[in-house]
Amino acid sequence: MKGFVKNIEELAVKNGEFRQVLYTAKHCQLVLMSLEPKEEIGAEVHKLDQFFRVEEGSGEAVLDGVRTPISAGFAVLVPAGANHNIINSGGAPMKLYTLYSPPNHRDGVVHHTRADAEADNEHFDGKTTE
Repeated sequence: MKGFVKNIEELAVKNGEFRQVLYTAKHCQLVLMSLEPKEEIGAEVHKLDQFFRVEEGSGEAVLDGVRTPISAGFAVLVPAGANHNIINSGGAPMKLYTLYSPPNHRDGVVHHTRADAEADNEHFDGKTTE
């Protein structure tokens, strides 16, 4: 089968990993994320577009210094070149998924914690899921 067809809300809510790459296509990548209370992805800038969807929890999206409260059901679209961060300011884990276009991470990579992600200098190597 080519493509990815699964219940993304269910997968996101069950995910306990900081980052888990689910599927990598040539021009897009699907990644689950889970942020513990008071955890953040860390301010970053990409040369690609990124989309976030929050399934559980609450926090803030910061885009070029503008802070916006977010919670379950919110979508955040980060255009290439925007300084951005997602912060879990709530008392429970924030469950979300993100789409990178084009891909940003090595296919299948799993980072259990933010520290694991920061210690791993991996980047998309051109290999897709299929």
